Amino acid sequence: MNAMWSAAKLKVSHRLAMHLRVSEGFRMRNDHPMVSFTFDDVPKSGVTTGAAMLEEHGARGTFYVSGGLTGIDTDAWEACTAEDIIGLHRRGHEIGCHTFSHARVPDLDDAALADEIGCNRRYFHALDPSIKAETFAYPYGYASFARKRLLAQEFQSCRGILPGVNSGVVDLQFLRSTPLIDGEIDQRGIDRAFDEAQSTNGWLIFFGHDVTERPSSYGCTPSLLKHALEVASTKKIEVLTMAEALRCARA
Repeated sequence: MNAMWSAAKLKVSHRLAMHLRVSEGFRMRNDHPMVSFTFDDVPKSGVTTGAAMLEEHGARGTFYVSGGLTGIDTDAWEACTAEDIIGLHRRGHEIGCHTFSHARVPDLDDAALADEIGCNRRYFHALDPSIKAETFAYPYGYASFARKRLLAQEFQSCRGILPGVNSGVVDLQFLRSTPLIDGEIDQRGIDRAFDEAQSTNGWLIFFGHDVTERPSSYGCTPSLLKHALEVASTKKIEVLTMAEALRCARA
């Protein structure tokens, strides 16, 4: 019964966060479409393959890190190391914030969420004091209306996993993003997403995890990432980190 109640609360909290804002909507002012490539939890292949592929295209990505998971391998992938995170930052990629332990936001009260964010910020500061962690992504994609106000005070934006292109007036505490995940999108789906970004002058955000020939159910093959990068280049859609895109949208 407790598990059922917890699951119900999670769904209600997330649904409220999807539809209710804690502040006035933000009107995007970018004068051209944009795309961001984001990687959650930072598997090793996201660093060695994903980041390298972006760099080959003169682009950089945003990597959402839970400091407490660094160096801890899972059944799905080999984890990145602290040195990997430092390397990403120093090569110009953006280090974004998850919760430190990867706890779901709806499971935390304000004090616990603040503690998770504080732990992650202290972890980043110990790695390199110049890591700012300006943007946030909800672990597992679960948002919380009750926590959105606190997150708005801490971060410029919060990214979910609800597909779609961000355009016009958006909720900065619940930005839409499209899975760059084998089995959830193919090359035609990527083409359609870019077409929508172009037709709406929008901001397309991709999210994924590992990048390998045999990806987990949360990752993609290098060929799928390559296709997305090539479409961005062909359509002349600028690839920006989350923080860079926000600055552009505010111009």
